[in-house]
Amino acid sequence: MSNSGLVALGFALIFLFTCAGSATVYLFKGEISPKLNTLFLGFAAGVMIAATVWSLMIPSIEGASEIFNGNKYLSIIPAAVGFIAGGLFLVFLDKVIPHFHLGTDKEEGHRSNFEKSTKFFLAVTIHNIPEGIAAGVAFGAAASLGDHAAYLSALGLAIGLGLQNFPEGASVALPMKNLTGSRHKAFLLGSFSGIVEPIFALLGFYLAAFVSVLQPWLLAFAGGAMIFVVAEDLIPDAKLAEHPHLGTWGVMAGFVIMMVLDVVLG
Repeated sequence: MSNSGLVALGFALIFLFTCAGSATVYLFKGEISPKLNTLFLGFAAGVMIAATVWSLMIPSIEGASEIFNGNKYLSIIPAAVGFIAGGLFLVFLDKVIPHFHLGTDKEEGHRSNFEKSTKFFLAVTIHNIPEGIAAGVAFGAAASLGDHAAYLSALGLAIGLGLQNFPEGASVALPMKNLTGSRHKAFLLGSFSGIVEPIFALLGFYLAAFVSVLQPWLLAFAGGAMIFVVAEDLIPDAKLAEHPHLGTWGVMAGFVIMMVLDVVLG
């Protein structure tokens, strides 16, 4: 497959896996069981942690090292600053966009008259943004290198993010069915919560591909945003205290699968 084809495939996968997960709303009569939800969220957290380390932070440091001629003190700056900036970006979105967390029954952002289902949709959409940026920046960095192996590595990241998007799509659509009273609406809202991923992937791709000096900063930015989501939402919502071993093994499985994908395809 051509390099352009790999980019198109990667961007499509991160969205299609969300759609596939949302389609489970037609298979389950009720909501997802607490144990399965813990496993799903733990798996998603493991994938995102591994993706941050292997596919984003390490390449960020290595890229900065080339820019700064191997100076280890300067090379760490883009990774550290970009990582913190990614977290601050999510804090900003949380403050300005009205949204609702089912796990805590807590509303955040500006006050609005939106329905609860809309606020829940926005909460999930916000936290899909970092995944899109991560995939786009990885492919953009590959494009600037022009190396087919780098494209394959970026595809590995997209596949990993797609795999964790499947349970994520299910965890959105199933509660949404109860909020909207319609399986069809729940499927559509669950699916479209992931549409921001290819959109922001395109943004990340063009920034990284055509402004190469920004690559280390953007890779770390995406990593910081993803770790913020893991720490603020995925781990707490997984309720590891109630099902500690199940959730922990989900995290470990997700981490290993993402690590294997990065090494094999990289």
